Formats: sequence, structure tokens, C-alpha cells
Amino acid sequence: MGRGNSTLVTEFVLLGLTDRPDLQPILFVLFLGIYLITVGGNLGMLLLIRIDSCLHTPMYFFLASLSCLDLWYSTNVTPKMLLNFLSEKKNISYTACLIQCYFFIAMVITEYYMLAVMAYDRYMAICNPLIYSSKMSKWVCIRLIAGPYIYGLLSGLMETMWTYRLTFCGSNVINHFYCADPPLIRLSCSDTYIKETSMFVVAGFNLSSSLLIILISYIFILTAVLRMRSAEGRHKAFSTCVSHLVAVTVFYGTLFCMYLRPPTDQSVEQSKIIALFYTFVSPMLNPFIYSLRNKDVKQAFWKLIRRKVLLK
Repeated sequence: MGRGNSTLVTEFVLLGLTDRPDLQPILFVLFLGIYLITVGGNLGMLLLIRIDSCLHTPMYFFLASLSCLDLWYSTNVTPKMLLNFLSEKKNISYTACLIQCYFFIAMVITEYYMLAVMAYDRYMAICNPLIYSSKMSKWVCIRLIAGPYIYGLLSGLMETMWTYRLTFCGSNVINHFYCADPPLIRLSCSDTYIKETSMFVVAGFNLSSSLLIILISYIFILTAVLRMRSAEGRHKAFSTCVSHLVAVTVFYGTLFCMYLRPPTDQSVEQSKIIALFYTFVSPMLNPFIYSLRNKDVKQAFWKLIRRKVLLK
């Protein structure tokens, strides 16, 4: 049954993380701080990459794209969540809920393949250094970034259309802090088999295929590094990969726990905790993961600081 033939649900109520009023101001301050750090860290990374010519390479081009994704990812959820901490009515309109759901799915899928593209870039740099510059030209990098965005936006649209076809004629209370698919499915009074099947197939396929690209890339990287005779060369090659591997572990680990299971009452409760990691922790940590272990980024940062001091 389509939504046009059902009893209309014009808005949903987001339960959030807790229903305890005394914790709402504390959570507001906590997540506002996390959001400000996320915005500051990712904007700072974008600024450094933009103004320092030493960072105008494919690796940092992809890192800049990842920072944009993390900003969009976090901003899709956080402002409404912060507003709900301070509001008695925690409502979200049906349209706004679908829009939030759409962008969330689209950005998650885009980030899958952006991390895969970054792994492929490291493979090309370490395994094919002599042809790296020619193979990873500006236009190749643009296409490698455009591909995940286009695929992610189209996949998000398909998944959101399946949600739109569901009938919501009973409870409108979403047991989550944003409009997520599993709790929405629990609210539907129509047959959710197609939607659930689509969700598991799309999530499983994109998780496994993007992770397979990353694993294959790192198998070739590990093989190439072990063949290097220079210890310094091996250390340098590994150091350019460690940050990416940490980001991949945090992001994929939580998403595997989130999506590859049926939407039961217990899993929806657990998913709220898991969702905190990839919605807030991962976007906040990524700029620091890539900067603290990256010599070029640290040099660019201190160069910018010295320039600002001299200007004063």
C-alpha cells in the first residue's frame, strides 16, 4: 500500500537518548561541544589543505572530500538533536524525517566508497610510485570522488522511496535520536518485507564490496612493503596507511553492528548507542586521526601558525 492511500502521519516524535529531564542540559552541552570540535577540526583540515601547496596531492584531495562528508554527515543529525534536548516537544515532520533519512543513507554509502578510494590511492602510491602522478591525475581524482557521491545519492533515494511506500497508521514515536530506518520499520503497519530485504541487501552489499576493495588494496600494499629493503621506506609506507586503517576500523566496525541484524526492540535500543560512534565520534576523530600521525599536516599547521604570528 502506498502512503497516498493510508491514514496520514504528518509528524514523528523522536525519543532521543534518554527521557530524563535532568540529563537533557548536560547532554546538550556535551553534544554541542562534540559538534563544535567536529566542525572546527574538519574545517581546519579543509583550510590547511586549501592554503598549503605541499598538500595539493591526491591523498589530501581525498582527505578534503572525507572532511566535507563528515561535516555533512554530522550536520544532518546534530542541530535537530540539540534542539530536542532543549524542547518539550521533540517532533519532526514526516517530510523532514524522510529528508534526514535520505541524506543519512546517502552519506553513509558515499563514505563507504570514499574510504575505498583512499585505500586505492595508497595502493597506487606505494605499489606503482613511478606511474602514480600520471595515473592519479586531477581529472581521475575528480571522477573517483564523483563516483561515490553519485552512487550514494542514488542509493539513498532508492532506500528512501521504499520507506515512503510504507504505511504509518499507528504510533508515531521513533525510539531514536534521528530518523533511522530500523525504528521507522518498527512503526509501519504495512508489510515491510521488501523494505527490510532491500535494507539488508544494500547495506550488506555496500559494506562487503567497499571493504573488499580496501582489503585487496592492503594485501597488495603489505606485499609491496615487505619487499622493500629499506627499513625507512617500510616505515614511511606504513605510516601513510595507519591513519586510514584506524578510520576504517572505527567506521566499519560500528556499521557492521548496526545494519547486519534484524530490527528487534533490543537491536533498536542498542543501535542508539552504536549510532553515537559513527554519527559523532568518527566525524570528530577523523581530522585528528589523519593529522596527529601525519608529518605533512603537522608541518602545514605550524607553518600557518607562524605565518599568523608574523603578521601580527
